[in-house]
Parts: sequence; structure tokens; C-alpha cells
Amino acid sequence: MINALRYLGWPLLAGLLLALLIIQRYPHWVGLKTEPAYTLQQAPQSSGPYSYASAVSRAAPAVANLYTTKVIEKPQQETPKDDPVFQRFFNDNNLPHQRRMESSLGSAVIMSPEGYLLTNNHVTANAEQIVVALRDGRETLARVIGSDPETDLAVLKIDLANLPAITLGRSDSIRVGDVTLAIGNPFGVGQTVTMGIISATGRNQLGLNTYEDFIQTDAAINRGNSGGALVDAAGHLIGINTAIISESGGSQGIGFAIPVKLAMDVMKAIIEQGQVIRGWLGVTVQSLTQELAESFGQPGRPGIVVAGVHRDGPAERAGLRPGDLILSIDGQQANDGRNSMNQVARARPGDKIDIVILRNGEQLTLKAEIGIRPPAEPKP
Repeated sequence: MINALRYLGWPLLAGLLLALLIIQRYPHWVGLKTEPAYTLQQAPQSSGPYSYASAVSRAAPAVANLYTTKVIEKPQQETPKDDPVFQRFFNDNNLPHQRRMESSLGSAVIMSPEGYLLTNNHVTANAEQIVVALRDGRETLARVIGSDPETDLAVLKIDLANLPAITLGRSDSIRVGDVTLAIGNPFGVGQTVTMGIISATGRNQLGLNTYEDFIQTDAAINRGNSGGALVDAAGHLIGINTAIISESGGSQGIGFAIPVKLAMDVMKAIIEQGQVIRGWLGVTVQSLTQELAESFGQPGRPGIVVAGVHRDGPAERAGLRPGDLILSIDGQQANDGRNSMNQVARARPGDKIDIVILRNGEQLTLKAEIGIRPPAEPKP
């Protein structure tokens, strides 16, 4: 018996193991349930890059550091004007002044091999000298071709050979969640790259510029990054870094960039015309609140209210009056004052448009000719 077990033991054990393997592999052969009691979602294989070095190497050479200087004059000391001793030596126009040089930092993007650069107007405003330092070690002086304070953009020109121009992306096709890289010269430490995502698009009503259509990103932007490049994961330019919202003055993950589409429109206008020419109606508007809508007897109806009309402006010549409710401008419904004024700004001076208004309960259609927006007054 023992000899029989020894003789048959290994075949029996092998058969048992084989049966277990078959049951595990083909449980339905023996009537076992084949589907699990739960379902797991398998993530698809990621196709995103694990490094953005290629994007940086493509874009970074086209981002330059800016160093600007300007002379600041202020009275050396304050002395009462009625002091007779003081008046013996100085008059009101000959006060002792102290001259000092003020330096600031910024960044700029090389847009073309011909040497045109884009940066922020607040970086170059009133600068007496602008030094451009390229990534390859070259330095040169830049001249201002023109600026547009209402979008906070300025166009510079440098005269160097073999300039690395940046590749343009499409700011109108970006999505919230896309990876972004901010390239600039924060705090003057040298060219720096930070990474984040697009947090929002179309940000406006921030009180930063007259015309706002910002890309919001959480890529770290600090002082000196202004005028630098915001690029996508492939190294293509999608925006010009402009501002941050911060209580401490440092980056808190709320940065803003001007979309490259808007920046290129401004740059083209400055190079070709010397300035950005915008349409203008000469009217001040405000949003239609619920209380105002009820006072018009139009609760729930969209529109914008005329708060003021410039004397002898296009709106006044068309017959618009303060208190009119604008329902549509050139066929587009007027829901938001800023959007409607941006629509007017995009129109060409001389174009004739229809403005549908509500006045004293009566709907009227006025015809207006778009004028040229006066230049913005410089900030003190």
C-alpha cells in the first residue's frame, strides 16, 4: 500500500495542481462566477511629458532681461516760502533739487528676427535708458517704438544679428488646466522658469488696464517677470506676463498675462501706425442693476445704462442722452458695459452702427458714426 502511494503520489499531486490552475484560469468550466463584484477604472497611459526641458530650450533664448533707468528729481529739503532768509537765495523756480537714478527690472520677448520686442508699458514708461540682456550674453540698448497704456504693452526695437524669435501659440484655444511656463527675470536673479497651469481665461474688471482679457495662471510671477513670456508645454508663446494679485507683494499663485492674440494686434498697430487706433462713442455706461431695471419698468431685461455723454462726441451727435437704456449695439445684445465698450473699441473709426435704446418706455434705433478714441491721459 505504501509503495502504491509512493508510486501514485506525484501524479495525483500534479493532477491536483493542474486542476487548480485550470479552475483559476477558466472558472466558468466548473460553473463559478467569472465577473468580479466591483469595477475598477483603469487610467489610460499618460502621454504628457515628464520634462519640459525641450519647451524651455525652445522658448527661453527669446526672452530677454530688461534694465531700465530714469532720473528722479525732488526737492532736497522743504523750507517755508515765507522765510525771508530763504527767499534771499532762492525763488519758487530755483529750489534746491536732488537728482538720483532709479533703476528697475523687467523682461521682454523677442517677437521677430528683425529685433522687435514686446514688454509691458509700466516697465519702460519714462525710462531714459533701456538695456536689453540676451540669454547668450549679448547686451544692447533698446529704443521704444511705441506703447499702449490701455493694454499695458510696449514695443521695443534692438539692432542685433541672429536674434532668436519666439514661436507663437494660440491663446484662443487654450483651456483651463493646460500646463504653462512663465519665463522672466524675477528680482534680477537671472532668467528663471516657473511652472503652473491656466487657472482661468478672459479675466476682466480687475482694475489693472482699460482693456482686460487676461489669462490667469498659478505659475509663480514676481517683480521682474513683467513683460516676460507665458508659454505652453511645447514652448509656444501664449501670453505676456503682466501682473499679480498679492497682499504681500510676492507670488501667491494669482498671476495674469495678456493673451498673445491681443498683444500681436497691439504690436502690429504700433509698428504700422505708430499707435493703437480704437473706436469711440464718447459715452460712459454702467451695468443695469435690478433696482435700475425696475425703475425702467423692465425687470429682468438685459441692457446698459448711459451714465454720461461727452460733449460733441459721436454718441451726443447720434442723439444718445444720459439715462437711456442701451439694448444692443450693431446687432449685439448689450449685457455688460465693459464688453460693449470693447466691441466699440474694435470697430473702425468711420463705421456707422445702429444703437437700439429704450427711452421713456419707447424703443428707438439711433445711428452713430464711430469716432477715434482720444489717447489715455498719463497716470501721475
